[in-house]
Parts: sequence; C-alpha cells; structure tokens
Amino acid sequence: MTTEIEWWDYDDADELAAAVAGDVQFIIESAIDARGAAVVALAGGKTPLPIYEQLAKAKLDWKRVTIVPGDDRLVPLGDPLSNVTAIGKVFIPRGARVIPLISATVADYKAAGRAADAILQDLHWPLDLCLLGVGGDGHAASIFPGPDFDEALNGPKERRALGVMPDPLPPEAPVARVSLSKAAIVSARALMIAITGQAKRDVLEQAIEQGVSSQYPVGRILADVELPVDIHWAA
Repeated sequence: MTTEIEWWDYDDADELAAAVAGDVQFIIESAIDARGAAVVALAGGKTPLPIYEQLAKAKLDWKRVTIVPGDDRLVPLGDPLSNVTAIGKVFIPRGARVIPLISATVADYKAAGRAADAILQDLHWPLDLCLLGVGGDGHAASIFPGPDFDEALNGPKERRALGVMPDPLPPEAPVARVSLSKAAIVSARALMIAITGQAKRDVLEQAIEQGVSSQYPVGRILADVELPVDIHWAA
C-alpha cells in the first residue's frame, strides 16, 4: 500500500498557520454538520501554537468540539511541558471541551497510559482529525524508539493510547509520555502534519521513502494510512 501524500508549501510560518487553521475549521464544521459534534486530536509543542491561535478566532459552535492532545508528558497540569495546558489556554475560553490524557501525575507511566486509553474509549471514534507534528528525530505524537516502540506501533487495534518511555529521553522534555497509538492515529477520518524547517522536511521525506521499514516512527505510521495525508510545511 502506498499512502497518498500531498505537500503544501508556504512562504512563512504565519501563512502556514492561517492555512492549516482554515483546513481544521472546515473539518470541524463538517463533523458538526454530519453528526452534531467533532472530536479532534491536536499536536503538542510550540510549533502548532500559532495555528491554534488562528483557529480560535473561527466562528465555530465550540461547545460541540472536543479536543484531546495527541500526546502528553507525565507532568502536572500547569507545567510548562504540559501539552493539554497549552492547548486548553487557547480553546477552553472559546467554550471547547479540552480533555487531559493525564488526570494526575502517576509515577507508573504504564498505568497513566491505561488511564488515558480508558478516557479515549469514552469518546466518539474514530477521530474526525488527527493533527501531527514531527520531531527532528522523526517521532510523531510520542511514538519514540524505546521499550514501548513495538507496542505503540503494533499493539491491539482497539487500544487508543498507551504509556511510552522514550529511550533516549529527549533533552528538552526528559519525561515519560502518554501517546495515541498508531492504530488510533491511522484510523482518523483526516490526518494532517504541520512542520517548519528544512531539517524536519528532510527527515519526513526520508521517512516516507523508507515506508514500513523506516528507522523513523513517522515513516512507520504513514506507511499504514489508507486516507490521503496533507503535509503543511514552511521554511
């Protein structure tokens, strides 16, 4: 199977943010029109925050929108490393329902993963949208090389989230994670990637070319996607 991928190139990050926000708005509106609600997973980190600030300006029925982070770090709410805290600051004032994957700091990351999976099992599925970023090392969501890599990629199809211990730990956020599983990501009705910088583009192009045997997690994920994937990139 060859995944259909379309690249969208922009002159700068502002142009990318406006375009991706517009596309996400359309997906949310379509889901609300179709069944009265939308459930989306949004990427963490700093790169997508300008997208979210643009999206928050949209005239949507935000009370019908449920947002989960595609992954999060095992840190308390309010911590600078908390993805749901950053996402919540943007969208909770608009009236959206923003659901933490981590209810409390749990010392056992595996238990945290099981709790996150239980939270997601209660949501309408599949996701209407999964928006991913990609790390310079080729990880997406928090699917990293390490002891949980195979489980994240090849675990039961019904598992939506799991605990992940990256090895090595990323220096900018050296903590365990919870992450959407590959099965949860590839089942989404729409999958988008937003990245900036030539280095990440090079990694992503290589990952796509390598496919199912890629050394990069994102290559393994994309090799299993049946729907077309939009990749938004700015230098």
